[in-house]
Amino acid sequence: MANSTTKHDVIVIGVGGMGSAATYHLSKQGYDVLGLEQFDIPHSKGSSHGVTRIIRKAYFEDLGYVPLLDHAYDLWKDLEEEYGQQLLFEKGSIAAGRAESEDYKNALLACEQYDLPYEILSSAELSERYPAWNLPDDYKALFQPDGGYLDSDRCLIAHVQQAQEHGATIKAREKVIDWRSTSKGIKVETNKSEYTADRLVITAGAWISDLVNELQSTTSVERQVLTWLQPTEPENFDPSNFPVFTITVDEGQFYGFPEYKVPGFKFGKHHHEEELVDPNEENWREPTLADEQTLRNFAERYLPTGAGSTLALRTCMYTNSPDENFIIDTHPDNDDVVIATGFSGHGYKFCSVVGEVIADLVDTKKTEHPIGQFSNSRF
Repeated sequence: MANSTTKHDVIVIGVGGMGSAATYHLSKQGYDVLGLEQFDIPHSKGSSHGVTRIIRKAYFEDLGYVPLLDHAYDLWKDLEEEYGQQLLFEKGSIAAGRAESEDYKNALLACEQYDLPYEILSSAELSERYPAWNLPDDYKALFQPDGGYLDSDRCLIAHVQQAQEHGATIKAREKVIDWRSTSKGIKVETNKSEYTADRLVITAGAWISDLVNELQSTTSVERQVLTWLQPTEPENFDPSNFPVFTITVDEGQFYGFPEYKVPGFKFGKHHHEEELVDPNEENWREPTLADEQTLRNFAERYLPTGAGSTLALRTCMYTNSPDENFIIDTHPDNDDVVIATGFSGHGYKFCSVVGEVIADLVDTKKTEHPIGQFSNSRF
C-alpha cells in the first residue's frame, strides 16, 4: 500500500448508478471529488447493469415519490444535453392488473392527484392497440405517455464521464477496507492506498452494511433474475409498439421492456423468489433452469408471442429496506457522512435526483427535495 495520503473535498464510495450521479453533481458544484469503485466501471456484479431501467410517473409504490420523479426527468434531460446522447426514451408505460388490485388503483390515484395524462384500456382494447398482450377479460391497463425507459448502462457512463469533465477523479478496482473519522478529516483505507476528505458519501449498494454497521439490521440483499426471450413476432415488441409495463397477476408482480440494443424482450418478476443472498459470495449468481421456467411461464400465459427461445438470463441484486422506501440520510454518528441505500428494486430511475440530493446534504446538510420519509431514524 502507498504510504502517502491524498486529500479531497469529498470521497464517494461506490460508483454505480447512485454513486456516479453523486460524483457528477458534487464535481459540477466545484468540489474536488474522488470516486472509488471496487469493480469495473460499469460492472455486472451489482444493481445497475442490464441495459435498461423503467422510468414512470404513475407511481403506485408511494405517491410521495412523484415530485421527485418530475425533477428526475428534468435532470436526465439536462444530462442528455450535456453528454450529447439520448438516455431517456419516453415510449409510454402500462400499469395493469385487476381493477381491484392495489397497484393498479394506486397508479390511477397518482395520475389523478398529480394531473398526469393517462388512458384506461380494457383487456381487449390493450390487445388491439398492443398485440403482444393476452390478459384475462377482467384486467385493466393504465397507459401513461410519460413513461419509458432509461439506457441504464449509458446513464452511468454519462455521469462518470461528465464528472471527469468537471474535474472528478474516479478509480475502479479499488476496494474500500475501512473508513474512520480523524482530527484531519475522514480517512478512507483501500486495498491500494489511503485518502482523506472533509466529507464522505457511501453509495455502496449491496455492500453498504460492510461499511456501515448500523445498517446491518435495516438492509437485506435479495437475488433478482432477468431474462431476454426471442419474440416469435418481433414487431409486437418494438419500442414503437410495446410500452414498458408493470403488471400484478396471480403469479406475482412482473415488469418488462421492449427490445432495445440487445436481442430479445426483457422482463423479470419483482422479488423473484424472495431469496436473500450475501453479495460477497458467488454461488447464487448463475441463473438456473427454475429461474428460467418461472419467467417463461409468465410470458407463455400473458405475452405468448414473446415466449420464443431464451437468449439471456442475468442476475442482479436488490438492496431492500424493511418498508421498501429509500434510505437517504447522514450517518447517525457523523453528519459529515452521507448514506444512500435501500432502494429496494425501484431506485434507478431516481439516480439523477438522488445524486443532487446527496450533493445538497454534503453541501448544506439539508435539501429542498421531499426526502423526510427516507430518514434512517424511522427504523
